[in-house]
Amino acid sequence: MHLRPSYPISTARVALRPLRADDLGALLAYRSDAEVCRYLPFEPMTRQELAARLSGDLSRDEISDEGQALTLGVIERDTGRLVGDVVLFFRSREHAGGELGYVFHPEVGGRGYASEACAAVLALAFEDLGLHRVVARLDARNDASARLAARLGMRLEAHFVHNELFKGEWSDEVVFAMLADEWPDSPAHSQRAASRA
Repeated sequence: MHLRPSYPISTARVALRPLRADDLGALLAYRSDAEVCRYLPFEPMTRQELAARLSGDLSRDEISDEGQALTLGVIERDTGRLVGDVVLFFRSREHAGGELGYVFHPEVGGRGYASEACAAVLALAFEDLGLHRVVARLDARNDASARLAARLGMRLEAHFVHNELFKGEWSDEVVFAMLADEWPDSPAHSQRAASRA
């Protein structure tokens, strides 16, 4: 299993591509925001942390083995502005499992960019990498993220109560999932197909 997409990956209104060193300022605008990071598995990032990540794992342009992740910048096509990033984790070669993650600048909330970008990443996961199952693991308080997973057609599979000590407090985790045989009938697949037409 190997994934090396052709870039950019276009949808109706955004384009996805690997992150670059010159994305530092745009990434810092939302990844350093405490409210944006409230329910994410990392603390607000500093310029130095982001610069180090951009010279390493955040700039990867392919997945060649399990344990790796492909993080793609989401570019608003009308303006050329980086407005978020989406990530596909390759969790298991044996079980053909992956995980979807996403974070966006709050200024673009409600525009549907996240749905477009995540649909494109799910297409990569199922059609190109050949995964059997993709999950999204969320803090149960993150209603906006849960609504996005549901809009994509992912099923709510689990609600774990106080299963993690998260940023100093016990938190619930919810798990959404989609299987490869569910992908063709999903809203995300329909959205992806429409953007390719």
